[in-house]
Order: sequence, then structure tokens, then C-alpha cells
Amino acid sequence: MFEPAPIPEFNVGAIPISEAFEQTGEELMRSIMESGLPAPSIARHMTQWISHVAEGEVEFRGEPSADVLNPMGIVHGGWAMTLLDSALGCAVHTTMAKGESFVSLDTNVKFIRAITAETGQVRCIGRVQSRGRRIATADGVIEDAKGRILATATSACFIQQIPA
Repeated sequence: MFEPAPIPEFNVGAIPISEAFEQTGEELMRSIMESGLPAPSIARHMTQWISHVAEGEVEFRGEPSADVLNPMGIVHGGWAMTLLDSALGCAVHTTMAKGESFVSLDTNVKFIRAITAETGQVRCIGRVQSRGRRIATADGVIEDAKGRILATATSACFIQQIPA
């Protein structure tokens, strides 16, 4: 269970790639969370943001609204998948050394309960399960403020060195 938090002011934009790779992944995630660096613009459009960062773990919050409903009147699965993909990817990102990057190989999502505009704020916790030299895996859950699991996901990511 968790207490909903105020939606933060979104500082969005593009981070110069050279600046991004001068930091570890955990440093970069903390800089975005603390508004030192801009978050990707999707954060504002989807009303999703980073609320906690530790090595191998990231917590996102999301505020679903009537703006992201599907024709059946529930929050579109893509909104939940984006939240999960962001949390799992950012959890993996916290394990990156300076000059390392990753891309997602796959993400598998299971929807447990419907998310509606009335669900209120949700949190999504992504955790790294394994981190090798080239492959990392992570899993995560979305839960409501009552602690009910709404969706789960697993992901695998390919790690690579960025040429100088």
C-alpha cells in the first residue's frame, strides 16, 4: 500500500547524448527524478514519473485519466504497458556503467485487474532479476493504493558499450 503523491512539474526535453553517457545509469535516473535533467516527453503525455531510484530498482507513479481510455471505458492497455516498460527499463538502466546502454529485447505483460480513470494513482515497481555482461532481466508490478496488483511484466534487455 502507498500514499498517492502530488503529480510533479514535468521538466521534459532531450538530454544531450554525450551528457547522458558521462553518468552511470543510476546517476542519470536520479538526475531526471530530481529535475536536474529533463524527463522524456512521454512522461508528461502519459502522466507517469519516477518516484524512487536505487541500484537495480525503480518506482514509477502514474495517474490514469479519462484521456487514456479505450472504447470499453477502461484505461488502454498501452498506458499500463508503457508504465511497466519504463519502470523495467529504468531499473535495468540503473545498472549501467558510464558509456553503457541497453535496448529492450522483449517485454511480456499480464493484466490482472482493469485500470479505470477512477482507480487513482498507481505505482509500478521494476526490479532487476539478473544482470550479465550482455543481457539483463527485470520484472515488475503495477499496484493501486490499496496494494492490489493490477498488472505484472517481465523484460529482457540487451546491454552494449557505446563507442567513444
